[in-house]
Amino acid sequence: MNGNLVITIGRECGSAGRLIGKMLAERLGVKFYDKELLTLAAKQSGMCKELFESHDEKPTNSFLYSLVMDTYSMGYTTSSFMDMPLNHKVFLAQFDTIKKLALEESCVIVGRCADYALAEYPSMISVFISGNEEDKIRHFAEAQNVTPEKAKDIIAKTDKKRANYYNYYSNKKWGDAKSYHLCVNSSITGYEGAVDLILEFIRIKEKNLGTKKG
Repeated sequence: MNGNLVITIGRECGSAGRLIGKMLAERLGVKFYDKELLTLAAKQSGMCKELFESHDEKPTNSFLYSLVMDTYSMGYTTSSFMDMPLNHKVFLAQFDTIKKLALEESCVIVGRCADYALAEYPSMISVFISGNEEDKIRHFAEAQNVTPEKAKDIIAKTDKKRANYYNYYSNKKWGDAKSYHLCVNSSITGYEGAVDLILEFIRIKEKNLGTKKG
């Protein structure tokens, strides 16, 4: 592949997408970014980390979104950035951080519409991790030490928030197979199996690209 390899991971709550992403990064010997991305974006933009955490994967209103995308597509200056609404600044700073990461290093990035930010980046592979409901509830309940009933409620609300965010900022649909290069059901593969499958997909893609070049 040309450039650094970046694996972006979308995930259903409770599917162990974060854990799978972390295991994948360890197998590849690259850095892993989830909440770490918020810290990095805050550092690079000079804005406080709490702002990124409070807006993390949350959709904004349609009017603000149109302003964001118009500005992003046309480019922006430092002065115009300073005059933007707060949500606008957070959105652009996070997307800029994702793009900079792709240019600097190979890595695994979880969530935050990273696949959309890197849509034109040739060495990006987008993955979506799903799972069967009973397995997601069990995993989340154990990981967060809550009851299955509480886990089910949190999972539903979290997935709705993530879907709204992704559908808003991208031209694709969250969780739809057409929106990603690879979709994996962790209930079927298991966590290690999911990592193995993603690694095999990377190998096949690299081989296919090499064949086309040859």
